[in-house]
Order: sequence, then structure tokens, then C-alpha cells
Amino acid sequence: MQAPEQGKPIVIMGATASGKTELAVALAKSCGGEIISADSRQVYQQLNAGTAKPEGQWSVLPDGSRAYLHQGVPYHYVDFLDPRASCDAGTFAEQAQEIACAAQARSGRVIFAGGTGMYIQAYWNGMDSLPKRNPEIRSRLNDIAAREGKEALYRKLCEVDPAAAEKIPPGNIQRVLRALEVHAITGQPLSSLWTGKFHCALPVQKAQFVVLEWARPALRERIAARAKSIFEAMRDETSRLLDSGYPIDCPALKSIGYPEMIDHLSGKTDRAETLREIIADTQAYAKRQATWFRRYQNALTIHIPDQAHWSAEQEALKLLAPQNVS
Repeated sequence: MQAPEQGKPIVIMGATASGKTELAVALAKSCGGEIISADSRQVYQQLNAGTAKPEGQWSVLPDGSRAYLHQGVPYHYVDFLDPRASCDAGTFAEQAQEIACAAQARSGRVIFAGGTGMYIQAYWNGMDSLPKRNPEIRSRLNDIAAREGKEALYRKLCEVDPAAAEKIPPGNIQRVLRALEVHAITGQPLSSLWTGKFHCALPVQKAQFVVLEWARPALRERIAARAKSIFEAMRDETSRLLDSGYPIDCPALKSIGYPEMIDHLSGKTDRAETLREIIADTQAYAKRQATWFRRYQNALTIHIPDQAHWSAEQEALKLLAPQNVS
């Protein structure tokens, strides 16, 4: 695959803890670009440690617009949403389009970085035409999950839409909820509304798409190391959110790790058990992400066997070099 043309967006994808932010920042510093986050959890204010949000601060750019700066690089679509609010892929696609246009006018290069596959899918390939979320139905389904367990929701999905249940992992509760919500709103199985867009090739004529794919043992080690390093900070920020009056079922606190931390703060689990649960859930999520991104076979995949073979700066130089990338 050729290095990206001048001004062509670069899209960095991969599982959690795979180094997407590192590579995006190295690229931005090398080419003077700006970054748009495609991460559905980093959008939230006050959720920092548990979402691996890049450290930064809000500043005014030369054109008068405000931006979140990380290491001096504008890092868009992070740290702006109240923890009680929700954000979906369609909203991201719409708002990111405006951000990308403004960023390209300022800097000439836009870099997307994130592991929320639905966000990337919505922006670059579009989405099926589905009804908007219904808070009442969603609340009712969440009540069922709280009362009877997440497994009850998946069993219900198997009954009303077996085709969707075959495609959606039982542990992906958000997708299970969405499938049941669509069925409740439309009276039709979600699978009957699919058009096949999810299996489309990426539009490589419009952008350079890059997937970071670590050997599984190495990625599991990175996830475990990160969870251990952020545990205390994550506990503190979860405690602050609860003390500030945010309900335990608000959208932000459903992010991976926070329900486990809430149980820990309430005395249900000790530190060791909580850490094990967070690591296990994050590793399971990383596996689902890797499966998602493998569908994009026309993306450039960077295979990383272990930590010794990873350098964001070197990968950035390779991607920007005017020659073929191996």
C-alpha cells in the first residue's frame, strides 16, 4: 500500500491499549495535523483514567475556536459530554464531518484514532436506516437486565431475532440492547433491516486506513499493565462522580471497568477481585474489537509481535514515507 497522499486523512484503528493514541500523536507532530477521536468513552467529561483519555487541556486556537490540546496537538471529540448524556455513531458521523472540514482548513491533515468500530463505520461507510433511540424502551430493557441479568436479554434476542443473535456476541450488551430496542420500536427484527454495509470495504480512495494488530499475549499483557497502573486513579474518579450525584446507571458509568469499580466502592469486591474483573472484561472487549477490524481486509494492518517491536515514532515515519509500506 502506498503512503497517504498529501492531505489525505489517516485513520488509526485497533483494540484498546494497542497504541492508537501514541501513533496518532506521532503522526500529527510529524505532519502538523489534528486528531479526531473515534472513541465512544473518551467523549465524557470527568472520565479520564478509566477511558485512557489523553491528558490535555482546553485552549483557544489561532482561528478563535476552542480545542482540547494533548501535547500541543488538537485532539477533537473528547472531554465534552456530560456523563448523563448519550452519544451514538450517527451523531459522531455528523459532527466529526464538521470538525474534519475545519481541521483540514487549518492544518491540511486530519488523523482519526479510535477503537469504536461503529463510529468509524458510520463516518466512512454510512449506516443502515434505523430508528433513533427510545429512552423509555431502553430504560425498560435496562430494568430487565438489572432484575434478571444480561443473559435474559440475550435469550429474548434469540427468540425475536435469531439472525441478529447469531451475529451479536452475548457479552456485547449495548448491541443486544439496541437490537431489542429496534424490534420493540419497529416490530421488525433488526436483522431484516441490515443492508450489508457493515461488510463493505473501506473507501481507501478517500483515506489511508491502518489497523494495529498485536499478538494476543502481548496485548493481554499491555491491558493488564494499564489496568494496574490506573486502578487508584480510576477508583478516585469513580468515587468523585458518585459523590457528585451521578447515578450508577448513567451512560458514562456503564463504560468498561466502572460497574466493577462501583461494586468495589460499595464493598462487594476487594481490590484484587475488582482488578481481575476489569482486566478480564477489557481483554474480552479487545477481542471483540479485533474481530470487528479484521472485516476491513483492504486496510493496512501493522502486525506487532511484542513490546520490543513497537515504536509509534518509527511507524509514523513509515506511514508518511513516500514509498511502499511493508
